Parts: sequence; C-alpha cells; structure tokens
Amino acid sequence: MSQCLNPDCLHSNPKTTNFCQKCGSKLLLKERYRGLKILGQGGFGRTFQAVDEDKPSQPYCVIKQFFPQAQGTNNQEKAEELFKREAIQLEQLGKHPQIPELFAYFSQDHRQYLVQEYIEGQNLNQELSETGAFSEDKIIKLLENVLPILTFIHQQQVIHRDIKPENIIRRKSDHKFVLVDFGAAKAATRTALAVTGTVIGSAGYVAPEQAVGKPTFASDLYSLGVTCIHLLTNIEPFDLFDVSESDWVWRDYLTVKVSDRLGQVLDKLLQQGTKKRFQTAQEVLDALQLTVKPTSLQTPQPTPQLNIELKSAKGVNYDQLEQLLKAGKWKEADRETANKMLEVAGRTQELWLIREDINNFPCEDLRTIDQLWVKYSNGRFGFSIQQEIWLEVGGKVDYETEKKLGDRVGWRKNSSWMNYDHLTFSFQAPVGHLPRVFTSGWGGGKGGVLALLLSRQEL
Repeated sequence: MSQCLNPDCLHSNPKTTNFCQKCGSKLLLKERYRGLKILGQGGFGRTFQAVDEDKPSQPYCVIKQFFPQAQGTNNQEKAEELFKREAIQLEQLGKHPQIPELFAYFSQDHRQYLVQEYIEGQNLNQELSETGAFSEDKIIKLLENVLPILTFIHQQQVIHRDIKPENIIRRKSDHKFVLVDFGAAKAATRTALAVTGTVIGSAGYVAPEQAVGKPTFASDLYSLGVTCIHLLTNIEPFDLFDVSESDWVWRDYLTVKVSDRLGQVLDKLLQQGTKKRFQTAQEVLDALQLTVKPTSLQTPQPTPQLNIELKSAKGVNYDQLEQLLKAGKWKEADRETANKMLEVAGRTQELWLIREDINNFPCEDLRTIDQLWVKYSNGRFGFSIQQEIWLEVGGKVDYETEKKLGDRVGWRKNSSWMNYDHLTFSFQAPVGHLPRVFTSGWGGGKGGVLALLLSRQEL
C-alpha cells in the first residue's frame, strides 16, 4: 500500500498510484520516497516506513514528518528548532554504524521531512514484552554494546537526552543495538550547559538534573541505568523508585539473578547526584570488566552464531588461527594472523606488507580473519571493530588518524607507540586492541597499511 502523508487524510492507496485517491495529495516525496505505513506518532510529528523508489533495489527507509501538536507561537518555534536539530545531529552522527544515517532533509507541501536509514528489528520494549525480564548476561551485552555509542556521541559534544528501551533497536541483520531518535539531543557546549534549558525526555527515565533543564553527559548514563533495571524487572521505572526514601528499590522486584558486581554498577549509574555517578561511558565499561568471571578472561566462550566457513582465495589454512582464538591465546593468535596474512600476500620472505598488498588482499581471507577474531572475542577484537573506531576518529588514510586510533585502542602511551611485548593480550585490553599485526615494519609511517586496510568496505 501507499500511505498518504497528508495529516488530515492518511488514506491507504494502491502501491502504484502517485496521487491520493481520497484527497489528491502527492504520494511521493521528492519524486522518490513513498510512505508505506505509520510507525509511530509523537508530539512533534509522525514516522512512516517507506521505500526509496529512486534506487534499483527499492530499499526501506524511514520518513519523519514534522507535525507539531503543541499550540502557541513559542511552542511551534521550539518544535521546529528541535526537528531541525535532529536533522543536524543525524548528519553529524549518522556515519556511526549503530546510529541511523540521514539521507535527506527538506520541505514539501509546507511541511518538513527528514529521511533516514531504516533499522529492521525490534526495540527493547517490544523484546521485553515477548521474552520477559532480561537476564544479567543480556544486560551486560546491552551495556557493552550501547556504551561505546554513548562514548562516540559524547565525544561529538552531544547529549541524547532520551535513552529508553523504545529508542534502542536490536538490528536483525547482526543483532547489534542501534540508538535511534535524536530529536531531543542537545549540543553540549559550555554555553549551552551553563544555561537552564527546556525539559525534554521520557518520564521515568529522566535524570534529576535533566528534569530541571540542566542535562549533562552523565544524564544519558542515568537513563541507561533506568533502562537496565526496567529490563531486569519488567516493572515500570516509577514503581521501582521509593519516593518516601528517595531511593531505587529495583532489587525488590527481581525474578532473575543479578551479581553484586553488576548491581553495584547499576546503583552507581542511578545515583541522584551527578558527581556520585559514573562521569563517562568508558568508566562504566571499565567497571563492567569486573563482572566477567576470571575463567572467562582466559577462555572466553564464543557468542552463539553459525560456524564460520574458513574461506581463502589463496588456499591458506586458518584452522590453527581458529584453535588459538578459541583457546583465548591472544598473543599467539596475533602472530598467527600476521603469518597468515604474509602467506596470503606472498610476503613470507620479506616479512612485511606494502600498500599494494592491502589493496589486492582477497576479500574472502579478510572476512575469514576478521570473523574469527570477532566471534571468539565476543565482539571485542577484530579489524571490523577497529574500523568502527577508525571512522569515529576521522576515517582518513593518514598517519595522524592512525595515531588517534592508536590512542583509542591502547597502542600508544604518552604520545608514543608501545613496544609489541608491552601490549595487553587479554580481555583486560581496550576494545579494538587486537589484532595488532601491523608493526612499524609493515609499511608504517604516513598513510601506513593499517589505515588503508581499515578503509576497505569489505570489513
């Protein structure tokens, strides 16, 4: 069906029609985007699932229509400002692989629209309704997946201000969590943070300081904490807070087991005072490492997924690499990765790779190596993980971007590259720390082979 976008009509039409059979309104936006059905509606507009008919594959996309219900000139202007701000935020942030990309922002028929990437999957509120209270393992996976997204948006000086289960979608294609709905996002400049602003957010999830118009980065962490206890208990946040004691009583409603360590992390996320809370998403990630069982640090269990087919365009055998990774022997696996890449490139005599080798490195082998690292590190290590971080720090094939990447993943200390033997070959290492096969002898320096590898779309 083809959904009419006229707010006063919303008639469903046959998919092949270009004008609404009821009101005569044009059904295609910018001659390419066709609405299919309404996904949701809020105070400032409606959201439609749509298709992009300008592309041969006619992929799904999302249309957001500015349709404020607030009355009065000031409210209207504020709504317009928020809608425009969402478009700006999405343009800046949408290159992150777990934030929807902005495709277009325009006006048509005196209404504003933005078109963004469609994320197929369930939001966490829908998942909660189907599966019931989340287990501790699911909450840890959620935190490990969402906290790096918050690190990224906070580094861009943006506060999301509306973290809640409905705004986190588990993407169907790879089961990663995607953070959506940046309509409430606030630019966290010093001037903006010093001025009391409009109170925005969802009741029950809003941090105390945000409720009086003074959000901080820690406000997003508070909302994420509330999201976690709601998912753990399947009880609405209002019922988990004891107003008379001014304290959270979420443990009283638990039906699943929660360790003391995770409980302590959640309690700190939920502190009423901002200074008593975690200040950065990275601090939470560091604290979460304590929740991993000691044996798991040595021999991590792979995440449930299909067995990886060890493909190689050059007939290279990756069985030994898989066994080393499966056993959690990270240093040996790193060296085996280097040896296999040299074998693929025919450089076992020279013991280094050059830019031409990376440009011609077979996709099958690159995917096999990356998938093995990602699988047996539970998504902590791998070239594709490093690529996400490389994109966050600029995504350029130059030495300055490589240094920024090195700073983020723990390869550099005090502005200098660390000796290979001083790296951390365990789960205590920062996300993206491994593999580290690209030493200075592998074509390092300006525009080295590492940045070139991470620019490959096959990752």
